[in-house]
Amino acid sequence: MNDHQLAAHLAAEAGRLLLGVRDELADAGEAERKAAGDRRSHEFLMAALAVERPEDAVLSEEGADDPVRLRSDRVWIVDPLDGTREFSELDRDDWAVHVALWQSGELTAGAVALPARGMTLATPSVPAPPEHQGAPRIAVSRSRPPAVAETVRERLDAVLVPMGSAGVKVASVVQGTADVYVHAGGQYEWDSAAPVAVARAAGLHTSRIDGSPLIYNRPDPLLPDLLVCRPEYAEAVLAAIN
Repeated sequence: MNDHQLAAHLAAEAGRLLLGVRDELADAGEAERKAAGDRRSHEFLMAALAVERPEDAVLSEEGADDPVRLRSDRVWIVDPLDGTREFSELDRDDWAVHVALWQSGELTAGAVALPARGMTLATPSVPAPPEHQGAPRIAVSRSRPPAVAETVRERLDAVLVPMGSAGVKVASVVQGTADVYVHAGGQYEWDSAAPVAVARAAGLHTSRIDGSPLIYNRPDPLLPDLLVCRPEYAEAVLAAIN
């Protein structure tokens, strides 16, 4: 498998594993499901990458950060379970698995699996979202829409569309059920690397909220803000924020 195929395969397989964990622990508490999902998906991805790409480094949300990645030309950036809360609620399908490859300064492959929806979005070829007529739609969290999203909503006369994890929000822009995802505060590289790779493959705008580039595999993996949107909205969204 090439890197694109491997990213898609691993994300999808981790997703199938997580669906099995959900079934196995359907009668357990939400905290137990969260912990088991995070752990088992992480262990699967680490073991699979060790076999398929033994020379590559890995940055995982659930693993200890190995500084060897900072000296590596190829680093897999993974979130074994994006949206643990949504995963733990058995009726929710808005959670994801992220697998991305950073190579020599750029994201070169990525996949976002949406296991409960039976789909995986993956590079290198991702269809552009269909055209949308009407008010811009902004993907936001169900429980805590960020203030920056409310600012953009007011300036663009947009509507907020609540949904789950970061990967699901970016996927909604890729698939055309939302037009903008803007976030400020509290994210790390694994939250956005694979979604950004997929969004770029679909021709979407990706940046930080000041318009500067998203940079990955840095010593501190905190990457707190993000904008993913249809390119025709980028200038207006950035102006509304700044």
